[in-house]
Order: sequence, then structure tokens, then C-alpha cells
Amino acid sequence: MPENVFIAIGGDALHAKSKVYIGRALARKAHGDLDEYQLWSSLALELLGKAALARKHPSLVVDPTHWQSMFVAAGINVTTDVKTITAKTLFERLAHLVPRFDKTVQKFCQDIAERRNAELHSADLPFKTMKLEAWEARYWHACDTILHQMGSSLEKWLGAADAAAPRQLLDEAGKALEAAVKLRVQAAREQFEALKKAERERLATEAETREPQHQTGLFKGKYDEIWIETCPACKCRSFMTGEQTGEDISEERDEGAIWEIVDREFAGEEFRCPTCDLTLMGSDEIDAAGLNYIHEDQQEREMEYEPDYGND
Repeated sequence: MPENVFIAIGGDALHAKSKVYIGRALARKAHGDLDEYQLWSSLALELLGKAALARKHPSLVVDPTHWQSMFVAAGINVTTDVKTITAKTLFERLAHLVPRFDKTVQKFCQDIAERRNAELHSADLPFKTMKLEAWEARYWHACDTILHQMGSSLEKWLGAADAAAPRQLLDEAGKALEAAVKLRVQAAREQFEALKKAERERLATEAETREPQHQTGLFKGKYDEIWIETCPACKCRSFMTGEQTGEDISEERDEGAIWEIVDREFAGEEFRCPTCDLTLMGSDEIDAAGLNYIHEDQQEREMEYEPDYGND
């Protein structure tokens, strides 16, 4: 990690500024100005996300097409005009850094950033038409997800007193989501169990013949991997899909081997059961249904070698 990074892209500085902005947001809410509450909140969210990336490495928050900014990220301060990534790129990168920052959270963050841009750069008034209950709980959930990855919390970011209301809101939203998911699972279970025994057995046998590589049509989005799960409703073979979040080369390999074993990790984002039609979207719904949204496997692949130079 470079030591002399310009303060504009320093993780600690970005984090500190995000705390100032969320403080302004809460002050505007206290005065009943909900438009500015959402405006300052959206700015604080973007700064918090950039702080999380910058703490991994400053190069993650600068525009890769602007070479001067790349130099600054490496600790070579050739300019003070540092150009950073767009909100869209920021939230795409966070999805690869933060396991629970799934496509559901990513889309919410992108939407609030687009509303902010429309608020600032056009005659539209998107914040005025957005009801508080339509965004506030999901906003605090997104912030809490990023802060958890940073080893922090809402309590630390806001201060214990200011965090009491968001934490209560998150708890209430979490309980509501958990209750809704359990009812969804129960309804799918009851529908399956209402079938005749012979039909249930036929469907279960048919489910065992399905393989992950043939299930791409089940899912709405495109993901890195599909893996087998047991449906919490009908107990038949079902499938989950998600993005790869990391990999490590296994130490168990022989000298001179041309193949290597790779330990991979994925974060589940979408679950579907072809048998009872149970669907779960996002890691929160998957978790609420009692499934583990983290998936690990091993893959054997041919080793890559760097070409030899200077031997010709």
C-alpha cells in the first residue's frame, strides 16, 4: 500500500468525509427536510463505498483511463486533479469486495445515485417524489453492509446515539423480511405436500437428474457459477447461483505438476427450485430461508507459466 497517497483518495479521509455528510443528512431529517436528507445520504453512501475500496488500495477508486490519477494512487503525486470512478463503477466493484453487497443492494445504490444526479443536474425533483419508507431502511442496510466489511458498524460511523434509530429500523426491516421469506417457504412446502405421494416421488426422482450446467435458463441474471442446494420447502435438488468472491491456489500440488487445485468462494445471489418454484433473491432472503449463501468448491485447472525472457 503506497504511503504518500494524495488525501483526496485516502481511505481514512474518505471515511471521515462520509461521516461529515451523514451528519448533515441526519440534521436535515431532524428539521423535516427530507429532500436534503436523501441528497446528503446519497453523497455519504458514495464516499463510504469509496473509503472501503481505498482501504484495500487507492487504485480501486481512481479513473483507470487517467494516467495521472493512477500515478497518484501509487503514491506519486503528479497532479491534484485526481479523477475518480463513477458511482456505477463503484457499486460494481463493491459487489466483488463485499459478499453481502449483492445485486439487490447494488441496484438500490445505483438507483439512489441516479436520483441524486437527476436532482443536481436537471429540473427533475426525484427526491421529493420518493417516500421515506421506500428507501430509508434499504439505505441503512447498504451502509451497514459496507461498514461490516470495513470492520466497523453504524454505531461507530454515526455515534451510538445517532445510530439508535437506523439500527431499530434495520432490525424491524430484517424481521419483516425474515417473516415474509418463512411464509413463502411454508406456502411452497404446503403446495408440494398437497400433491399425491406418487407425484411427489416422481418429481423428486426427476429433480435428481438435473445438473447445474444445464440450469442457466432458470436464472434472471448472468453469474459466475451455479451449484446444487437442497430446497428448504420440498427438499428436492435445487440450485443457487452467484458471483465469485475469491480464490486461492491449494498447497497440495506436486513439484513439476502441470495442473493445480484452486479453492474458490462464491456469494449466492439467486436461488431457484424447479420442483416447487420457490425463488429467493439476494443474500438476505437466502439467509432468512436457512440456506448458506457462501459456497466453496475446488477446481482443477492447467497451470499458467510466465514466458521465459532473455534465453534466445
